Amino acid sequence: MWIPKENRIAVYSYLFQEGVCVVKKDTKTEKHPDIEGPTNLEVLMLMKSLQSKGYIRVTFSWQYNYCYLTDEGIEYLRTYLALPPEIVPATHKQTNKRPEGRDREEDKFADGGRPAFRDNRGGGFGRGGGI
Repeated sequence: MWIPKENRIAVYSYLFQEGVCVVKKDTKTEKHPDIEGPTNLEVLMLMKSLQSKGYIRVTFSWQYNYCYLTDEGIEYLRTYLALPPEIVPATHKQTNKRPEGRDREEDKFADGGRPAFRDNRGGGFGRGGGI
């Protein structure tokens, strides 16, 4: 299938920028929802071509192709788009921040580490708690 160079560059630059691309298996859609310019069929065929060369890994689920860029694909797109080696896809960027977790306090629970969900003085006959 012949694809215009502008559309090919748009798809390749989006794939390199994000590191992943989601393509619905729908050949009749006029445009891709994330990429401006190419049709969904063009994006689908470009991903199929890149997969056959080993530049992306494709996972298919519920009529969607999830395309992940491999290390060989990063090098190929870097040379095709003439990008410097400092630029990496968003999936390969390092984050230095730790995710926010909950507080770890020693005196969080009154019973020395066990949460008191109910008062244990009233028995324990099923869900009603007894009288």
